This record gives sequence, structure tokens and C-alpha cells, in this order.
Amino acid sequence: MNATHRKPTQYESLLAGIVAGGVEGAVTYPAEFVKTRAQFTANKGQAVGVIPIFRETLRERGIKGLYSGAGALIVGNSLKAGVRFLTYDSVKTVFADSNGKMTPGRTMLAGLAAGVVEAIVAVTPSETVKTKMIQDATSARLYHNMVDGTIGICRAEGFKGIYRGLWPTIMKQGANSAVRFSSYAFIQSQLVHLTRPPSGKLSSAMTFGAGAGAGLITVYATMPLDNIKTRMQATGAELRYNNSADCFLKIVRQEGVLRLWGGTTPRLARLMFSGGIIFAVYERLINVMTVF
Repeated sequence: MNATHRKPTQYESLLAGIVAGGVEGAVTYPAEFVKTRAQFTANKGQAVGVIPIFRETLRERGIKGLYSGAGALIVGNSLKAGVRFLTYDSVKTVFADSNGKMTPGRTMLAGLAAGVVEAIVAVTPSETVKTKMIQDATSARLYHNMVDGTIGICRAEGFKGIYRGLWPTIMKQGANSAVRFSSYAFIQSQLVHLTRPPSGKLSSAMTFGAGAGAGLITVYATMPLDNIKTRMQATGAELRYNNSADCFLKIVRQEGVLRLWGGTTPRLARLMFSGGIIFAVYERLINVMTVF
């Protein structure tokens, strides 16, 4: 007999999201490190290749070097995913019809709301610390860990220093979540229609595939926002750019429009895996916690 499931409580959505985010962050961080380095490093307007950055980091600092700034991202990723799923599931209960169904438009709006909330609560501070620590790893080594980095940034720039790049982060995370949740819901529904699983739920492998597909779509749709966000959070950004629009225009004028997609390859690798991991872990945990 197939098990039946109730709707997850807010506590369960938060807990499952925190665990899923932590697992995803720890597994995929090296790709995030290489992506961020690729966004910083330019040679005549072109990013240095992913493989050279990867090899250089391994040669000079070993595996540990690929995890520079990892603490900030893993902690932030856990909080981010918890807030994201809590917000999404909460908004979904308001938007869903009497049968619990969501239209594509409402799914996108719920994802947008989740992205905005996670950007304010978790993503901006953790991404700022992570970005500065990755940049610092190639220069003066001012910061040694997440706590040291956070304290150092606050001393140098004030509390607002860890919230630098808030608006581009809100735009990026809002777009990320809107695209990711809506594309995941579409792919998931198509897979359920094609495979018709007896329980009505996809296997972990199929859920991973749906999440990976959603990650691929998300990368190409939102990469320019990710590049602007990274530049705005870099050390000295306040001296180079007046605001996000100024940053966008300077990248296009000085480096070409394709530079907005700089770092796509490592981000693609990370978000495809992260999308697969986070949805698979989240769905499995929710299934365990909500079974009758």
C-alpha cells in the first residue's frame, strides 16, 4: 500500500531546506570558487579559462584552496535554502486553488517572493563575505575564516559592508527562484505525466534530473545579474561603480556584452548539480517527515 502524505508544516519546510542547502553548498563549492575567480580575472576583456584557474589553485594551495570562503557560503546556503522553501511553501498555500494546484504564473510569483526574502535574510551577507574571501585568497590574505572575514569587513566598511550589492542580489535571487521553481514545476509535471509513477511522486533520480534541468535554465536566464552582483560585492566596488546600472554599463562598454555571461561554465556545473541535489534532498526529507 502506498504511503499518504500531509502538507509539510512551516518548521518542516525550514528544517528540510536548511539540511538540503548545507549538503548542496558543501558538495558544489569548488565550482562556485572557480566561477567567482573567473568573474574577477580578465585578460583583454576575456575571462581566464576555468581549467587554468582550477589547476593554478590546486598547484598553489591544494584542495583546501578550492574551499576558500566555503564556510560563509555553506552557512549562508543552509539559511538561504531554509528561508527559500519556507517562504515558497507559505506563499504556495495562499496561491494554490482548492485542489492544491498552482498555475505557472502563480508558481513564478511564489518563487520570486522566496528569492527576495532569501536575498535580504541570508544571501547578501553570506555572498559578500564569500566573494571578498575568494578575492582575498589571491592577494593579501587579510581574512582567515568566515568569522574573521565578517568582523574585518564590518570594521573596515561598517555593518553596511556585508550588505553591499543588496539590490543586484535581490534582483538575482528573485529571478533565480522565479525561474528555478517554475521550470522545476514544469519539468516535474512533464516527467510525472510521462512516467506515471504508482505513488504519483518521482523517484530521487528523476527529482534530481528535474532539478538539474531547472538549474540549467536558471543559469542562462540570470547570469548577467550574477556577474553584476559579484562585481558590486568585490573589495573597492564602491570606488569603481556608482550603482548596479553603472556597473552594467561599464562591463558592456569596457569588456563587451558577452562578459555578462563570464563564469557561465562553472556556474552551470554548480547550479545543475545544486538544483538536482537540493530538490532531491528536500523532497526526500519532506516525504519522510510528512508520511502518515
